[in-house]
Amino acid sequence: MTIISILKAGKFVGQEVKIQGWVYNFRSSGSLYFLQIRDGAGFIQAIVNKSVVSAQVWADCQKITQETSVELTGIISKHPKKEEYELQVSDIKLIQVAEEYPIGNKEHGPDFLLENRHLWLRSPKQWAIQQLRNTVINSLYAYLNANGFIKIDSPILTPTACEGTTTLFEVPYFDLGSAYLSQSGQLYIEAAIFAHGRVFDFGPVFRAEKSKTRKHLTEFWMMDAEAAFVQHEENMKIQEDLISFVVSQVLAENQKELEILEREIAPLKKIKAPFLRLTYAEAVKKLQALGSDIKEDDDLGADDETLLTKDSDVPVFVEKWPAHIKAFYMKHDSADQVALCDDLIATEGFGEVIGGSQREDDYQILLERIKKEKLPVEAFQWYLDLRKYTTGRLVGRRASYPRNHSVSQND
Repeated sequence: MTIISILKAGKFVGQEVKIQGWVYNFRSSGSLYFLQIRDGAGFIQAIVNKSVVSAQVWADCQKITQETSVELTGIISKHPKKEEYELQVSDIKLIQVAEEYPIGNKEHGPDFLLENRHLWLRSPKQWAIQQLRNTVINSLYAYLNANGFIKIDSPILTPTACEGTTTLFEVPYFDLGSAYLSQSGQLYIEAAIFAHGRVFDFGPVFRAEKSKTRKHLTEFWMMDAEAAFVQHEENMKIQEDLISFVVSQVLAENQKELEILEREIAPLKKIKAPFLRLTYAEAVKKLQALGSDIKEDDDLGADDETLLTKDSDVPVFVEKWPAHIKAFYMKHDSADQVALCDDLIATEGFGEVIGGSQREDDYQILLERIKKEKLPVEAFQWYLDLRKYTTGRLVGRRASYPRNHSVSQND
C-alpha cells in the first residue's frame, strides 16, 4: 500500500493509503475521534469512527497523546465544506506514545516558549515560518543564479570588521591575537568579483548589540551580493526585481502558510517593481512635514521608516545619503557630496530590507578614507589591492534575514 505525503493527498481521493506522522491535536465526540496529523510537509484531519474500526483500533485511539507518532491507514476524502482533504481511518499503528507534552493548548509566555524552543518548533505557526523561510532562501538563490551571480562562501572568523564598528564579537585566536565573528561577507566576496563578475554569499553574521528590540538580533543570516560594471541606478533595479520575485514566489508556493500566520495577502500582491524613490534630502523634508523630529545627517529611525511607507503600496528607496555619514567604501557623487547608496524600506513598518551602494574604485581615495576612519591600513591592504591591480564599476547590496524578530504567545 502506498505511503503518501499529506501534501499529495488530493491526488489519492477515494484511494486507500498510509500516512505517517505525529498527532499535534485531537478530540473525541461520542463514537468519533478527530486526529490532527502533521507529517512535516503538511496537515490533515484523520477521522476514526468507532462503528467502522476494530475494537483494538478504538482502544489504541484512547491511548493517543499529543505528539504521539502514528501510521494511519485509510481512504482519502474531500472535506465537505473546505478546500481540504481528510483521512477516513481504518487502521492505526502506534509507533510511540508521547509523554505529557509541555506545550499544551493554553497560552504560554515568551520566556517559557524560548526555553522550550526545541519543542516549540513543532507548532503550526513556527512550522509555517520555517516553510516561508525556505521559499525565501530558494527564491534568492533562483533569482541570483538566473542573473549570473554565483555563490562564494566568505569566512566567519575574520581579522577585521567590514567597516568601523564597536559591535564585534571578539574571540582569542591561538597565539596570533584576536579574531572576530563576521558581521558581513561583503569585503571578502568583493575579491571574487574580479574572477566571476557577479557573486553572492548567504550565511550567519553576528552583531554584539545589547538592544532588546524586535529589530535587533545578535545572530542572523544575511545575503551579500556584488557585481562588476554596474552603477547605482542598475543596482537599485536589481534590488527591486529581486524583492518582487521573492514575494511572487511566496504568494505562489505558500498560501497555506500565509493562512496559518493570518497574513493578509492583498498588500503582498501589490509589491511589484518599480518601487518609489526618494533622495535622502527629500525623505528628510517629507518626514519633517509629517511631524518627525529628524534632522539633516540623522539616520532613519523605526518610526521614520514607518512614516515614509505608510501611504505606499510598494517599498521605498531612500538614496544618495550624505557621504560623511556612510561607510568608507561607498563611492561619492562628487557634484553633490552624497554617497551613491540606497536603503530599501519595506511597507507596513517592517523597516529596511536591503542596503546597497556603488563601491569606491579609486585606490588613493579608498586609502585616504581608511586612514580618516582610523582603520588599520595593514589589515585592509588586501582590500586596497583589489583597486591597485585593476578595477571596474562595482556595486553591492545586502539583505538581512531575519532582522525583524518577535515572539508571540503560542505561535
